[in-house]
Amino acid sequence: MAAARGQREQHTSDGPERTAEIAASLASGLRPGDVVLLRGDLGTGKTAFVRGAAHALGVTGPVTSPTFTIGQRYRGRVPISHLDLYRLAGDSGLTAEDPALLDDYLTPDAIAFVEWPDAAMPLIEAPAAVVTLEHGGGDVRAITIERRS
Repeated sequence: MAAARGQREQHTSDGPERTAEIAASLASGLRPGDVVLLRGDLGTGKTAFVRGAAHALGVTGPVTSPTFTIGQRYRGRVPISHLDLYRLAGDSGLTAEDPALLDDYLTPDAIAFVEWPDAAMPLIEAPAAVVTLEHGGGDVRAITIERRS
């Protein structure tokens, strides 16, 4: 199901393959400079979503969670940045880190996917989309995509 910017899509995934398909659909409309925010509890499939989008954008190698390194950069048809800001989610957030920590990832030439984005919100003015993943029991996930105008 495709949606124009400024619209909301609701999807149900029954596993990682379906999550990847939903992500690929979103990825087809992204362009360099776009930022996608991913929200959801631990284990809801945020990294699986990024993996599906990255593969759709031409990444051929593994796409793994960058929780302990903050970010990964991948080569696809365009550069892809994958950030996981889980460890910055505390009270001090990004303010306790180097202010330039995300500069190499949030660039105009790349499409960026940001898991646990709250710590970076002062740096992200207008995300292209906000993706929310929720547990639905077993492997089922409810995925909401809000495309911003």
